[in-house]
Amino acid sequence: MRRTLAVFVLFALAARASAQTPQTFTLERALQYAGDHYPAIRAALEEVNVTSAEARVARAAPLPRLDAIWQSNRATANNIFGQVLPQSVIPAMSGPVLPSASADSVWSSATGALFSWEPFDFGLRDAAIAEADAAVTRARAGEALTRLGVQAAVGGAFLGVVAAQRAVVAAQADLDRRDVLARIVHALVDNELRPGADASRADAERAAARTRLIKAQETLTLAQTTTVRVLGLSAQATMPVTIDAANLLTQVPAADVAAEAATAHPLAQVHQAAIDVARAQEDVLARTDRPRVYLQSSVFARGGGANPSGVLDGGLGGLGLDRANWAAGIQIQFPNLFDFSSLRARRAGAAASERAEAARYDEAILTIGSQQQAALAMVQAARAVAANTPVQLAAARQSEAQARARYQAGLTNIVDVADAQSLLAQSDVQDQLARVDVWRARLAEAVARGSLAPFLTLVHP
Repeated sequence: MRRTLAVFVLFALAARASAQTPQTFTLERALQYAGDHYPAIRAALEEVNVTSAEARVARAAPLPRLDAIWQSNRATANNIFGQVLPQSVIPAMSGPVLPSASADSVWSSATGALFSWEPFDFGLRDAAIAEADAAVTRARAGEALTRLGVQAAVGGAFLGVVAAQRAVVAAQADLDRRDVLARIVHALVDNELRPGADASRADAERAAARTRLIKAQETLTLAQTTTVRVLGLSAQATMPVTIDAANLLTQVPAADVAAEAATAHPLAQVHQAAIDVARAQEDVLARTDRPRVYLQSSVFARGGGANPSGVLDGGLGGLGLDRANWAAGIQIQFPNLFDFSSLRARRAGAAASERAEAARYDEAILTIGSQQQAALAMVQAARAVAANTPVQLAAARQSEAQARARYQAGLTNIVDVADAQSLLAQSDVQDQLARVDVWRARLAEAVARGSLAPFLTLVHP
């Protein structure tokens, strides 16, 4: 028993250790994982499946119909001369009126098959198929737009974690410098080489640096939480997530991304598909008022236990099929002649919907063009900043080192050293974030162009 319990405990500990193994996400893996697991993308894919199924239904419309039935029932046979207006309450009866009414019941049976085929429809089915295909195209464009939005959010969250990590590194370095300076100042004050106010200023600067580090760590935690959410992971997941951005921090993308036409953007394709759907709906309505021609044939048989003389067979009489018939012919169904006003209004509404979708398409093209121009400006500015921050950081380090040396030599005061360290901390943060900002600008550029594929070629050239 003890051995079994020990084995069970070992398995439980191993399972828990396995569950706690961190998942490491590169940018490419994060994008792929979100594409496979994020609920919005899964829903968009199912919408594609729905419209694809409806398109298959539309394509099956030209097939003929063959309906069959078998019926047996036991009922009274009291018929009456006259008509009943069309309704769905009173069951239909056939046969002559019997000489007298009776409460006795007999068996009746019926079977038959009806073949019906519409050989031509004046373009109505083709219009319906075109409408279904347009709906599929719109669903696929919507899925691509949803995927692009999710991938943009994942890429932004991923780079947000990277930026927060670099900010924590810079804040920790600033705290370390402030701590070293505080120890130097306290040593000088203890030896009465500097006034006590210098120690208080150094302590205040160190405490402020620690506060900035705490805030940077909070930002990192929030960024990691956002990344977990956009990856499609459960908020209650106990599996830790780590970010691998080594290949992003060692390089700055310099190559330009090939420009794409605004019409190729998923947002433009969604609105273009909406125009096509509205146009297809209008085309369907234009063919709705045309006649429907059907070729039909029927084979059926009936049996009944009541005779025209009023004699009831009784027993199992009527379960057999006494009479059989067949029929074949052409049926032409004309539309409701009084529906022209409603149909004209529906066609006018479809035309208005098409014009509205065309206006939205024009707005989408303007939006895409504006986003592409803004992204290009962001890339150019981020490149310039990334080229300048190393110079700024080097100068700030030299200034801080000189100010600290002058302070130790008694040639300046604590304020100059604190200012130099603040400038160095600011320069360090800006240099840490400069490369990340270039990647952010590149991501925004790829999103504005409608595809992350060129962006990923920059990650792994």
